[in-house]
Amino acid sequence: MRILVVGSGGVGDAVARIAVERDFFEHMVVADYDEARARATVAAATARREGESRLVAARVDASSSEAVVALAREHGITHVLNAVDPRFVMPVFEGALAAGADYLDMAMSLSHPHPERPYEESGEKLGDAQFAVAQQWEDAGRLALVGMGVEPGLSDVFARYAADHLFSEIEELGTRDGANLSVTNEAGEEIFAPSFSIWTTIEECLNPPVIWEKDRGWFTTPPFSEPEVFDFPEGIGPVECVNVEHEEVLLMPRWVDAKRVTFKYGLGDEFIGVLRTLHTLGLDRTEKVRVGGVEVSPRDVVAACLPDPATIGPRMTGKTCAGLWVTGTGKDGRPREVYLYHVVDNEWAMREYGAQCVVWQTAVNPVVALELLATGAWSGAGVRGPEAFDAVPFLDLLQAPAPKGYGSPWGQQDR
Repeated sequence: MRILVVGSGGVGDAVARIAVERDFFEHMVVADYDEARARATVAAATARREGESRLVAARVDASSSEAVVALAREHGITHVLNAVDPRFVMPVFEGALAAGADYLDMAMSLSHPHPERPYEESGEKLGDAQFAVAQQWEDAGRLALVGMGVEPGLSDVFARYAADHLFSEIEELGTRDGANLSVTNEAGEEIFAPSFSIWTTIEECLNPPVIWEKDRGWFTTPPFSEPEVFDFPEGIGPVECVNVEHEEVLLMPRWVDAKRVTFKYGLGDEFIGVLRTLHTLGLDRTEKVRVGGVEVSPRDVVAACLPDPATIGPRMTGKTCAGLWVTGTGKDGRPREVYLYHVVDNEWAMREYGAQCVVWQTAVNPVVALELLATGAWSGAGVRGPEAFDAVPFLDLLQAPAPKGYGSPWGQQDR
């Protein structure tokens, strides 16, 4: 396996640090628009393993499918891992197919709200542009494994596991994401510093959330709708969660039988307040505006003013939890309610990998998936989500102690 990682930000950097400890690939190109950043990632990753020489750095323009094709062909790439923000999904996706490579991403092609009824009907949904060309991938014998991060990704693996092993009938698949993370400045004062790309966060949180119901299909609600308090495990505790647009709702119903699918994110009052203010001021817009003779995107300005999520790890404390709450009828015919989850402590992630916990938790899952593809435990063609594959090999490899596995246990909590 010869891998091209497009993007060496927080997640791409963590991918390299995790993957370098594994033997399933023979070559990895870490590429970024800023080649110096890609070189820094390669240096940090190769330093983790004596004699390591499989990783190289390169420059790539992720907005250009032609640039992705050229780089992939230059290095004989077999698998392209997209680790840039969703704006660049389609050029990287198209470039991988044109180069004859398989493809993985952690976020899917962007949505566009319904022009007249944005908070009732879905318009162009997340991933629609990718699923529209699924036949091309299948005809080419190539696989596009979409939504293979943590959420989406691991939560979708949990959905497959629940359907196959825990439930005879599923009432709801409810992804629930929460944390007790805190970031401080140099003076020790807590500050507003999102642990993930603010560009992506704005896209997710201010777009109309999507819900799926068996008798209704996909529909939307206003942002931050249906608040509920969810009790997260391992000391995180109760966090208020609200509906957010996310890929799981667009992926799970395609492969897993359930009556309802939702995604709720534990944002907190301060975070919701900041996002609402950005929206009110128009600072969430992506269309460029002219400022002093220069055209800039307001959302890019916001992102530039906030701390880089890849750099806040040393000033962050707490844990992050990603998981799937499932209700329905168990295999024994009785009502059942289960929370399948994965918790990562920031102190552990920083100590072991030099990566903050949210980006590490996102990055480990596509690396596990790549290893399963390399060994043949997972295989296929077309555009598929994680739900399309057997969950057991993934969950076993994720939690098995090193060097056999990745040493990152997942949990199951009956409620």
